[in-house]
Amino acid sequence: MSQPLPVEILLGIYLGILTGVIPALVAWGLGFIFKYFTGVTIPGLGVVVLALAIAGINGGLLALNDPAVLESGLRVIVALLVVLMLSLYAHSKGDTMGATFPKRISLSKLRERTLSSDVVEFVGARGEVRIQIAGDVADMEGYPPLSEETRAAIKDGDWRFPADIPISELETRFADRLKTKLDLADVSVSIDERGAATVVAAPPLSGLSKRVPTGQRAVSIDTLVPTGISRGDEVTLLTDELAVDGTVVAARSGKASEPTATDGGTSDDATLPVTVPTTTGGEGRITVAVARTDAGKLLEVDRAKVVVRARGTRREFELISLLRRAGRRFRTTTVRTGGPLDGTTLGDATVRGTYSVAILAIKRPDGWIVAPKGSVVLRSGDELFVVGTREKLDAFQEAIA
Repeated sequence: MSQPLPVEILLGIYLGILTGVIPALVAWGLGFIFKYFTGVTIPGLGVVVLALAIAGINGGLLALNDPAVLESGLRVIVALLVVLMLSLYAHSKGDTMGATFPKRISLSKLRERTLSSDVVEFVGARGEVRIQIAGDVADMEGYPPLSEETRAAIKDGDWRFPADIPISELETRFADRLKTKLDLADVSVSIDERGAATVVAAPPLSGLSKRVPTGQRAVSIDTLVPTGISRGDEVTLLTDELAVDGTVVAARSGKASEPTATDGGTSDDATLPVTVPTTTGGEGRITVAVARTDAGKLLEVDRAKVVVRARGTRREFELISLLRRAGRRFRTTTVRTGGPLDGTTLGDATVRGTYSVAILAIKRPDGWIVAPKGSVVLRSGDELFVVGTREKLDAFQEAIA
């Protein structure tokens, strides 16, 4: 029975969708597989022929159940056009996905992902992210529990980092900052793509003794403490008869509630955690690590003058800054057992010529090799410190992984 023209067109579209689903899936699968594994795009004519063959089988099966399905020629023509469009579109999408899909997925590659863009705060010309602590700060097994002040300092602190670094490096930087700022014995950090961090931490195991180098002694002296003294600063203690060089391991000055460079990060009367571990200046007390021969002399002195010594320009920081301005980045990677670099010399590997990156140093259990020569043989487990552009470093890591 003949139907009105609009109805015939709608029935043709319905029939085309019904019979074109399987041809479209086959076209997508073939386009993806061929492009992904061989890099070859299947010609559109082949897709059309295959789609028509599969659709013909489907249509024949439908006609066996209901012969009226194929009575109208217009309906069949519309159905064939729908099948062809679905198949060609699916083939195009499969081919595109095959060309863009990563050739190798690994856990190390997944860890190179960065934070989600919607958690980035843009400050001036750069972006940064504020790490939020998810849940409570947990105690690390095998260590004493954290104090409530330290737990609050971790959870309520303002932890900001550049937004363009991988999450794995972000976790390392956050753990190092917590260790340095709060003097924690150990820290484990896990950060998700939303910038939420799970922190497991251990409290300091000891006080000043942990910071005094081997062969030296810590001596405390009453003095006029300069503003901005911090742990690790190099100072000279002056008296009428002595001039002793040492390293600051603790200092306290000014009012009790103000930030100082003490061990716990808080003053005697303070209840809030310290955010800036430097002295405020004024009358106070400083503890300095000095040589054993000078320790006895300082113990006989009631008071000394503190002179802060300049440490000089950190040339390595200037070098890193210049490299970053030139678009270069640093990365560490490990030589895999049986990989393309295992057992080869740097000269034979031609890393610079092949991958356009430079190996600055090699770290091994028995020591470092800085600026390695072409005759150095790379071994399984060697940690390579590599510099290059972000794209070249990604390609190099992909190749040796």
